Amino acid sequence: MSENSIIEVGDLKAYYKTRHGDVKAVDDIGFFVKSNEIFGICGESGCGKSTLIKVLYGLIEPPLKVLSGHVSIDINDKKIFLKYNNDVNNIKKLWWNEMSYIPQSSMNLLNPTAKIEDQFIEILRKVDKRTTRGEAKKIVQKSFDALGLPREVLSSYPHQLSGGMRQRVVISMATILNPKIVYADEPTTALDVVVQRGILEMMRELQRKSNNTFVIVTHDMGIQYQISDRVMVMYAGKICEIGKTDKIFQTSTHPYTKLLIESLPRLGDKSERRSIKGAPPNLLAPPKGCRFHIRCPYATQECIEEEPPLVEILHEHYVACFHPLG
Repeated sequence: MSENSIIEVGDLKAYYKTRHGDVKAVDDIGFFVKSNEIFGICGESGCGKSTLIKVLYGLIEPPLKVLSGHVSIDINDKKIFLKYNNDVNNIKKLWWNEMSYIPQSSMNLLNPTAKIEDQFIEILRKVDKRTTRGEAKKIVQKSFDALGLPREVLSSYPHQLSGGMRQRVVISMATILNPKIVYADEPTTALDVVVQRGILEMMRELQRKSNNTFVIVTHDMGIQYQISDRVMVMYAGKICEIGKTDKIFQTSTHPYTKLLIESLPRLGDKSERRSIKGAPPNLLAPPKGCRFHIRCPYATQECIEEEPPLVEILHEHYVACFHPLG
């Protein structure tokens, strides 16, 4: 683990209980997130990244269940171990002030019958009942001014705002109390490329000003390249590779990471993009050995029979592969 880590995860297993068996969405993984960084989690749909971020935030509802492992966060130089049981109130006490969450399709979660300002005030007074309506109003206006958001938005209803502005409002809500950790699950989904860039720039600026930590989940490696300092690539509930984003894009070591990057469109390049052949495995019964071996062009008998451990091949660059690319 890093000396300045704010989140530490070890041997974490989180499964979905179904009548057909356990869906092994997050299966025995460990990693760390540094303080004051933007940490990206990437991979195809169904790889477990959204499940992981829910577990980290403590948003655990049946059929999702944490079977084992530990998660700790460092708050004001005090390590807090998150307890996952039937009562997750110990984690919920940290919401808003210490950590917040931007869920998928969050811009559609705003109350359509209430003005934006009223929704902010409700949140602030719910977190701290001593806050008066007048005090909450000043906090909201100050936050909007700091983010460069027009104050007239506060008197609007959600349906009067564009998708991009609604997403900015939700991000502002999640960060208004300056939490130390912000989890964002696909924060730019359903937005066009220009609006996406504006949202990413807003989050980057927020992180710089507040010196907090963002954990951003997205299937799009191109978005991770634009915003994350380090990135973790997941496949079928497992970690494939972790490293500095620029290094991974320059010299990806895991075959899956390399294929993800090669599938990205490039400006001026009209050649056909390579896609990854096949489909991810069924997590009710994942294959033995490396879970990517069925689709991997470099797989050997060892990959079929044994599961590769996640090892550090360079400083803070980890890969789970028996035959890492040079």
